[in-house]
Amino acid sequence: MNTIVGSHDLLLVTLDTLRHDVADELVRAGRLPNLARALPGGRWERRHSPGSFTYAAHAALLAGFLPTPAEPGPHPRLFAATFPGSETTTGGTWVFDAPDLPAGLAKAGYHTICVGGVGFFNKLTPLGSVLPGMFAESHWEPDFGVTSPASFEEQIACAEGAVARAAAREDGPVFLFVNVSALHQPNWFHLPGATREHGDSRESHAAALEYVDRHIGRLFALVSERRPGFAIVCSDHGTAYGEDGYIGHRVGHEVVWTVPYGEFELRRGEWR
Repeated sequence: MNTIVGSHDLLLVTLDTLRHDVADELVRAGRLPNLARALPGGRWERRHSPGSFTYAAHAALLAGFLPTPAEPGPHPRLFAATFPGSETTTGGTWVFDAPDLPAGLAKAGYHTICVGGVGFFNKLTPLGSVLPGMFAESHWEPDFGVTSPASFEEQIACAEGAVARAAAREDGPVFLFVNVSALHQPNWFHLPGATREHGDSRESHAAALEYVDRHIGRLFALVSERRPGFAIVCSDHGTAYGEDGYIGHRVGHEVVWTVPYGEFELRRGEWR
């Protein structure tokens, strides 16, 4: 990352609640053409989340603790705060002397932008202000939230405006973070023919991911327009749809802890 930071625009996308098994099935079935194009080898990497719900996971992610490969380590990290004795900080790790990654990147000349999705980013309460407060610029609107069928499109439009304004000000490279709410319940409205009475299901979760895939290329284009881009696309945690009697997350179940992950460079102009 020491050759990436400073020369690339950076993108971190968290697909809130996305399960690894669903993501893996869809990409193998050819139902995620844009993500398959971007992911190394056209496949998700299987990893373990640092937290079982949004706030805990994002507190870790934004401190540099990205999802850990689901196999014995140690696993060197891309980013790490200065921390004596860290066994996962290596020569390839970009080390920052700050309490969180956005602050570290800001010190390195990045303009940091947050486009929130779920309630922990809505800035309506003190708790909902903690994570977006790490960024120089943060945005949230009800249309970005979990109840909006067009949430991701609205988030992308906001991101495009924010990056364009940063470019006009010549703010330097951008770190863009987007928390995608579309996968989170309620998601029944993404499944053709479903009604509120049907409720959410593994199938509607999959349909929401297909919706995200149809539009995510716009984000890849956005962070590779002015300079090369580097993207991380992952889930913060999974969610249960009845497995072993569990519904939701914030529990220690395999479908919650196991998440899809991808990291890749974006050549300038390749997603135009």
